[in-house]
Amino acid sequence: MDYKIYDTHCHLTDEKFDFDRKKLIESLHENNVEKAMIPSDTVENSIKAIELSHEYEFLYNAVGIHPEEDKNFTDEDIATISKLCDDYKCKAIGEIGLDYHYEHDKERQKYLFESQMQIADEKKLPVIIHTRDAIQDTFDILKKYPNVRGIMHSYSGSYEMAKLFMNLGYYISFSGVVTFKNAKNVKEVCAKIPIEKMLVETDSPYLTPHPYRGKRNEPKYVNLVLQEVAFLKNLTEKQASEIICRNADDIFGW
Repeated sequence: MDYKIYDTHCHLTDEKFDFDRKKLIESLHENNVEKAMIPSDTVENSIKAIELSHEYEFLYNAVGIHPEEDKNFTDEDIATISKLCDDYKCKAIGEIGLDYHYEHDKERQKYLFESQMQIADEKKLPVIIHTRDAIQDTFDILKKYPNVRGIMHSYSGSYEMAKLFMNLGYYISFSGVVTFKNAKNVKEVCAKIPIEKMLVETDSPYLTPHPYRGKRNEPKYVNLVLQEVAFLKNLTEKQASEIICRNADDIFGW
């Protein structure tokens, strides 16, 4: 492989990595993964992400509270996130957003989402957006903050919505889902949008790409996501990786 690539979304603090985290991280460069972003879902994991990113020069963190924490968060937690994002290795707030897939308090989710968008606006940080079964409400909140840019994480929405998000200054990020044979919509969106607006990620330990689907995902499998994106864009892997890395450098400023 004659290219480098970044994993812009990998949950390296997840307990599924507890038994081999150090070995896995130290092998990333052997697998062409030059930098990695560790997003968070709670205050506790935000602190863990900060600590882990301090151990390795090429790891960075995003702090934030996930929408599925709607029943658990407090205003004190939001204030803590505001303080934590001053960490020198923190390059984004996330993952934040809306998730209506299960039984959730939508108003609490919106309050949590907007509170963290306000922090991003004040701190001039990009956001990493999680949206599931809530894409229109997500868009409606994002457009209230025209000075905030960000990433639509593991995007699975329509091409029409992708265009709207890109117009707001957001990158569209593809995970291992783009490699799934039945993910026709995701493949079509990837083929249509400009690669200058695109990122790749693993969302490890989740969403493992083909042919390892069903096994634990790892940051090194971002290469498989890149390969599929390059194929869909009719580019070499090196050409695709150079553009995608520039995109990540732009949004994270790392």
